[in-house]
Amino acid sequence: METIKGKHIILGVCGSIAAYKAAFLLRLLTKAGAEVQVVMTPDAVNFVGPLTFSTLSDRPVLVDYFDEKTGEWNNHVHLALWADLIVIAPASANTLSKFAYGGCDNLLTAIYLSARSPVFLAPAMDLDMWKHPATQANIGTLLSYGHQLISPEIGELASGLVGEGRLAEPEEILRVLIQHFENQANTAIQSGKNEDSKGSLVGKRILVTAGPTYEAIDPVRFIGNHSSGKMGFAMAGEMAAQGAEVVLVHGPVAVATPVHPLIRTQAVTSAVEMLQACLKEFEGVDILVMAAAVADYTPSDPAAQKIKKTSDQDEGLVISLKKTTDILSELSQRRNDGQFLVGFALETENEEVHALSKLKKKNLDMIVLNSLRDEGAGFGTDTNKITVFDRYGRRNQFPLQSKKQVAADLVRLISDQLG
Repeated sequence: METIKGKHIILGVCGSIAAYKAAFLLRLLTKAGAEVQVVMTPDAVNFVGPLTFSTLSDRPVLVDYFDEKTGEWNNHVHLALWADLIVIAPASANTLSKFAYGGCDNLLTAIYLSARSPVFLAPAMDLDMWKHPATQANIGTLLSYGHQLISPEIGELASGLVGEGRLAEPEEILRVLIQHFENQANTAIQSGKNEDSKGSLVGKRILVTAGPTYEAIDPVRFIGNHSSGKMGFAMAGEMAAQGAEVVLVHGPVAVATPVHPLIRTQAVTSAVEMLQACLKEFEGVDILVMAAAVADYTPSDPAAQKIKKTSDQDEGLVISLKKTTDILSELSQRRNDGQFLVGFALETENEEVHALSKLKKKNLDMIVLNSLRDEGAGFGTDTNKITVFDRYGRRNQFPLQSKKQVAADLVRLISDQLG
């Protein structure tokens, strides 16, 4: 926690029922030694009083441009330049929209537009608000500005629905911010050690996919899988550490996305959304790492409203499914000369046969095989055991190890082939 000690942080609090969690985050930040200035939107004070944040931060809470009684001005430019980092938690759909398109009607938006420091966004809103195309478009715009997204979690929401939109836990937000400052410190140390040293992927642009996709049955139910996103996140982190510019497209996950100045994240939900995001990015990348567990089937006709049981004697529900587009095959057909494609194959039987078939059928440069029959490998774990095949018939097998080490080994193999 030493890396966050003494850092100047602006904590922006927006109008959301999750605003109460910002008080817990503020407490964690101050205990870690950070100097925190809380700035609330006018709507936020309807959820949590400024006195709570003022007491915890030992600073006056700022809401308005100036004090009507004294005429004292809260200089948004000075505040923005004071900050080493700005974190908005909770970030409402309204404020995200203003940030994305330059709206400036309160002190927080004015500080944001004047800021030169990194900006971290921790959204919180109801399921349908979060999934709305307008909100997702705003998120995409903000990520293109280089801001970092602390993805909302899946859980019970204030509306009573269960799904994605819940504010990340304060402990998780703190971890992401500490990781940011640690990355800054490590970069500075490494730069000081050897200004001429370079990672093996400097100058490369890489698209990484991670996590599951959720295919809607109705507004509250979905078809999904147990992928946690940990392997794809480890790949993105290692590739960024080696100097690559990484675009990370991930499905709904309960773990924090990696934080690194060279990583730009984009959250999606369904297979079609992941396909659209990948098609948008693919032409300009040098390497594709398709680690996501994309659904092979999706409901043919999702219900617009929650499906109800017709009676206690209801004998069941039949759901018609249709195939999703195979994203890796689609991208392979569009590949340019020089692009390097890596696929993942999680199998339960005849593992090597299926992996080699996928390698050839999808015209890949490399396939990473793991088996659910290997204890400690597969979905949800912090470890993995892989065998890697390339298009030249070479086979590399690795023991059970952390996914971080697996990522390091895979990046080394990819770098060797590119070299």
